[in-house]
Amino acid sequence: MAQDVLARNVVIKAVQAACRAPSIHNSQPWRWVLDGDLQLHLDVNRVLHVDPARREALMSCGAALDHFRIAMAAFGWLVRPDYFPNPNDNTHLATMNFVKMHYVTDAHRNRLHAAEQRHTDRLPFLPPRSWPLNEQLICQAVGDRAFVDVLPEAARHRVVEAAQLSEGLRQYDSDYRYEIDWWTAPFKFSEGIPESALPSEGERGRVDVAREFPLALHQSRRVGVSKDESTLVVLSTGGDTHRDFLTCGEALSALLVEATVAGLSTCTLTHVIELAASRQIVGGLVEREYPQAVIRIGSVPPLDPVPAPTPRRPLSAVLQFEGG
Repeated sequence: MAQDVLARNVVIKAVQAACRAPSIHNSQPWRWVLDGDLQLHLDVNRVLHVDPARREALMSCGAALDHFRIAMAAFGWLVRPDYFPNPNDNTHLATMNFVKMHYVTDAHRNRLHAAEQRHTDRLPFLPPRSWPLNEQLICQAVGDRAFVDVLPEAARHRVVEAAQLSEGLRQYDSDYRYEIDWWTAPFKFSEGIPESALPSEGERGRVDVAREFPLALHQSRRVGVSKDESTLVVLSTGGDTHRDFLTCGEALSALLVEATVAGLSTCTLTHVIELAASRQIVGGLVEREYPQAVIRIGSVPPLDPVPAPTPRRPLSAVLQFEGG
């Protein structure tokens, strides 16, 4: 019985770590159910109106699933998910199966620490340090869950054009603007994007590929970096199904965590994929039919202040216990 209680506590601790995963506008659209088995569900009440295919919500859930896998590995357990186990419920994304590991390495523990420390950085970057080596490590971490394509600097202006096109096509889209304003509202305490994570006007002007959020009023930070020198990476999948979205979210988590382990900073950009016209531009650059995300990867100056963690919903709001 003591072993059962310990295992249950370990799973709960891993779920809490999983909820540090990134999600679209920090909407956290996941719901965990523990009823003997652990299940991951999509919370349909937290899917954005401008995400009708649920692509970004499912990618967010996939990132949480991979964060959970990272945490459980650090605690000595392999996770083997059974994906979409209920054909009558497409919001039931996975049921977890566990296999005891023989040995936990420092690398497993380092990855969990990185997953807990990772954050989205919307400020300008220096070039990513030790990039040839770190590119290989990132691709290895992603594995066969998605295609990883590093864009040459000569292609950067086309991504800028895609971002500008996406924003231009939505300048009169009231639903889109409303949701941006809603998720950046200052009265949110456990979800959404806090003002401290938003760029000021001066900061925004130094990043050429970025989603247009309401501008923050704080003074410019990282003033020693005059322009963004990040490397742009595109994640793509072989299909465009719910399973592809979920698996790509897992791949995105793996990429972001591996970059964090290497001391690099990241910013995920999905607005360039949300509309067909801009998505086609990105897909053409990598010769892939289904690009799913663009990620800025770079370095920050030494002694750069570490931002406070963005808020998360309490565990009681995302983890449901059933069956005693």
